[in-house]
Amino acid sequence: MIVLGIDPGTAVTGYGVVKGERMTPSRLIECGIIRTRPRDSLANRLQEIHTGVVELIQRHRPDALSIEDVFYARNVRTTVVLGHARGVILLAAANARLIIAEYPPAEIKKAVVGTGSATKEQVQFMVTRLLRLKSPPQPADAADGVAAALAYIMSASVPSLIDSDSESLFASPAAVSPQSAVRSPQDSQSAIRRIHSPKDPQSAIRSPQDSQSAIRRIHSPQDPQSALRARKP
Repeated sequence: MIVLGIDPGTAVTGYGVVKGERMTPSRLIECGIIRTRPRDSLANRLQEIHTGVVELIQRHRPDALSIEDVFYARNVRTTVVLGHARGVILLAAANARLIIAEYPPAEIKKAVVGTGSATKEQVQFMVTRLLRLKSPPQPADAADGVAAALAYIMSASVPSLIDSDSESLFASPAAVSPQSAVRSPQDSQSAIRRIHSPKDPQSAIRSPQDSQSAIRRIHSPQDPQSALRARKP
């Protein structure tokens, strides 16, 4: 089963593509962000988000989409704009006939970390541990997208996982200590940044840039001794 997890936002939308089956370890396929330009109109930004999600669906052919549900911010406009971003993402998933699961942010955190009040650093740390990665997904929005995908996979394999009041299945928040993050390369003209994690979880990260597209990927080579390096177009 392949799940596309989404952390929606009009400025930055985080995503993670995770493959996992019942009672077997999950594997990160790709994660990253879809970044829109602040000066663009809301309509154009929503179009970029929709196009980016459609491209991810076409490339990975996921079975399901797992997305953060709406949270009610103090600023009403923030809540409304976030709803617009979720709408175009849900439209892309519905057109592709994907299974759609929506989770409140607190439920995703509880499924992955063990508590609904976990910090972003704790989410990054537990995502790294659960997927046996050498370094946490960067930026935090990408880790949130991966967490959304993991929440779906874990709730599918253990139906009572998210609804359970017991937090003993996971490490307590006090036991979770975030690791130092690897600096990710700066975005230039790219609208989408991808982080591709191969089967080898111990591999390091290097990031070539595509010159003719609006996409930048970060690939993990097979050589675990390779260092993080970026090549500009």
